[in-house]
Amino acid sequence: MKTTLLLANRAIDQFNRLIGLVLAGLLLVMTVLIFWQVFARFVVGSPLFFSDEIARFAMLWLTFLGAGYAYRKGALISVDIVLEYAGKTLGCLLRVIIVLCSALFAFIMVKYGYDLMDRVSGQTAPSTRISMMWPYMAIPAGGVVILINSLGLLLDEALGIAHKPQQEVN
Repeated sequence: MKTTLLLANRAIDQFNRLIGLVLAGLLLVMTVLIFWQVFARFVVGSPLFFSDEIARFAMLWLTFLGAGYAYRKGALISVDIVLEYAGKTLGCLLRVIIVLCSALFAFIMVKYGYDLMDRVSGQTAPSTRISMMWPYMAIPAGGVVILINSLGLLLDEALGIAHKPQQEVN
């Protein structure tokens, strides 16, 4: 049983590595497009008509996928003073409750994000003329990443793996 849980946990870690690469690619696309937009506007005098729209869409995807990625890494802002002073058993119970509440929120993101995505699929973006379904798809996709990482955090609790939140860099 423990071997199966460890394999599932490793699969979730591999999934997060893939999400990390996607996030890096999105950040690269945003950076290049925004740099080129500024360069083209002020140096060339002829800005691209679609770069700011694509950069906005990339930022949406970066935000929603990045939230799920950061959730697993413990990099989201949280109030954990209660967890610090709770005992081992109560702390474990509280972490499980927090993860289950987060998973419920992610499920709501997936359900209603998909409904919203379906509603706007007939609309097109002004510059690129792509369906607005694509930018809005970031909402349910981010919810799926949070759900998968919630499962990973529950597996960590079951296996007794302690993830320390990322510390601030001074």
